[in-house]
Amino acid sequence: MGWNSWDCYGSTVTEDEVLANARFMAEHLLPYGWDTVVIDILWYEPAARSHGYNDDPDVVLDDHGQLLPAPNRFPSSAGGEGFAPLAAEIHRLGLRFGVHMMRGIPRRAVERDLPIAGTPWTARDVADTSSVCPWNPNNFGLDHDHPGASAYYDAQVGLLAEWGVDFIKGDDFLYPYQAREIAAYADAVEKSGRPIELSLSPGRELSMANLPHLREHSSMWRISDDLWDRWDDIEAQFTRLARWAPESGPDGWADADMLPLGRIGIRAERGDDRVCRLTPAEQQTMLSLWVIARSPLMVGGDLPTSPRATIDLLTNRDVLEVLTATKDNREVLRDGHLVVWTATSTAPQRPGSRYAAVFWLGEEPQRVTLPLLSIGAGDSDVVTDLWTGRTLSPDGLGLPLELDSHGSRLLRLDDDR
Repeated sequence: MGWNSWDCYGSTVTEDEVLANARFMAEHLLPYGWDTVVIDILWYEPAARSHGYNDDPDVVLDDHGQLLPAPNRFPSSAGGEGFAPLAAEIHRLGLRFGVHMMRGIPRRAVERDLPIAGTPWTARDVADTSSVCPWNPNNFGLDHDHPGASAYYDAQVGLLAEWGVDFIKGDDFLYPYQAREIAAYADAVEKSGRPIELSLSPGRELSMANLPHLREHSSMWRISDDLWDRWDDIEAQFTRLARWAPESGPDGWADADMLPLGRIGIRAERGDDRVCRLTPAEQQTMLSLWVIARSPLMVGGDLPTSPRATIDLLTNRDVLEVLTATKDNREVLRDGHLVVWTATSTAPQRPGSRYAAVFWLGEEPQRVTLPLLSIGAGDSDVVTDLWTGRTLSPDGLGLPLELDSHGSRLLRLDDDR
């Protein structure tokens, strides 16, 4: 659970903005489990811009082709300090620190033919110039038939570990699926000696045939392309999560992408400065789906300037318990616009409790009467709406629910016997 700079600042975030969000998180969200701050793409480009990428940009490199923070945006990195001072400050707040990394080696390192640290080889020796990310061509892939390729990743992750990085968002690894690149990067993480979480992106057309490999080499993996504050984006995740969620667990988590909640688009890739355009019901539905599916939670809005209602969504302890203390999470019913998920509590204080998430994907509000047996409930169960805290009363063998357009109810079922 954490914050990522992408939805609000795109590739342009600064040290002051990162620290403002970290301090807000430490004060207001850390008690609820939000503990990770991630700087997204191009922190090494001095002239990075919003609404797209610069063509053939200058990036900050050391003498071995390793990326360094742009000091005009991250002043504490000057003098070769890298992210160590910023990471130390974030750790002092009780938080973890993460960065985005693109697959491969920077083009600029290859153009300059910089030496690979600790080896007799250079960047040109290890680059696979035929392997280029289609949406950000700043890097070449690595030729893993050459021993210097793994040495480059070892040096890169070693430097991140030295700075105190706890989380790496590895991008351009999954579309197309880069099995050898993933394995080499995961090996570098292991060699670093630091317990770094590795998250892989983007998840477009990700096949479950890759599940064993993903579990072996990463902590979490995206299951879709970028998600924004559009209902169509949220609705599309229902099918993906129904497929992936039953396979999520401590050996790896399917990631439905960042939550575009709060104030976003300040200097982002998509759209202008705005508050999340999803309706309140849609925002609640998104968060309910993410927690019942146990997707990692990364919020994308600028926390200090987001509405109070956004912070309230992120700090409901009963809702977050569904994310952190459940098992057997799965979709159990899909009938037209009606979708139902269930899960079982693993919280020691709730033996025998179960959860149900009821979603209405239709455009008009709807009243439904949900058969108790369809969610594994009995007539002795106490049904609590986790968003309102209210106790709901079954009507005979059914549970009547009023559902907004694109709305949901997240329920806990406690046996009262």
